[in-house]
Amino acid sequence: MPQVKGEFDVKRTPEGGLELGGGAVAGHFRFDKQFHGALDATSVVHMLAVGTPTDGSAAYVAIERISGALEGLSGAFCTQHNGTLDRGSPTLSVTVVPDSGTDELAGLRGSMVIDIVDGKHYYTFDYEIDDA
Repeated sequence: MPQVKGEFDVKRTPEGGLELGGGAVAGHFRFDKQFHGALDATSVVHMLAVGTPTDGSAAYVAIERISGALEGLSGAFCTQHNGTLDRGSPTLSVTVVPDSGTDELAGLRGSMVIDIVDGKHYYTFDYEIDDA
């Protein structure tokens, strides 16, 4: 499976929040991203998150639409994010939504890892494009 890596810039905009009771708080956030490298694209992410009164425990789900070029192939696709922070122990899954690829990215499948190092955001994207 091909793999590409690079950096991305991100801007976060709060879209509203809600007290859930018991100290839990939910929020809606919009993220605007600019990917650099083999994935030369922009994206918009809509995220729903919840924080609990327990330090280090939270969760989020998000849908992202990425539009641009992947190793020179033009199109757009969506990813689904599912993240959990369990008393400081993180898990994150970012996968391509099946059959969401358009144009030269039709048939795209894959998953992405996001790393934040010294305040900078990095992606590792494993993907394949089905011929069917």
